[in-house]
Amino acid sequence: MTTWPPTLDELKTDLKIDLADTRDDDRLSSDLAASVSFVERVRSDVQYDPLNPDQFDLPVPTADHWLGTLRLAGRWGDRRRSPDGTISMGELGTSRVSTFDPDIDRMLRIGRHARARVG
Repeated sequence: MTTWPPTLDELKTDLKIDLADTRDDDRLSSDLAASVSFVERVRSDVQYDPLNPDQFDLPVPTADHWLGTLRLAGRWGDRRRSPDGTISMGELGTSRVSTFDPDIDRMLRIGRHARARVG
């Protein structure tokens, strides 16, 4: 894991896209920025900015938190290509693309995998 937030190059590496291929950089950057923003909003119990005094006592993002953010950005890119919730698989027909991924939810501790909060 590297520093927060994940970078475009790290997203491209995770998606197995050659770093020299810049055709989709704008879209990927947008997906990554949205993913980072979403994760920072729903997981406000993590220290994203070590210079922010309100976050001093919070834990830093873990490796699974970081990877979950990258995978969420990649997933949102996949969903863009399947607005009706299906993708074409050529001769194999079509397949449904779920609106959520339990592995990503588990890595980020969101959705049904979120820790219970009191108060």
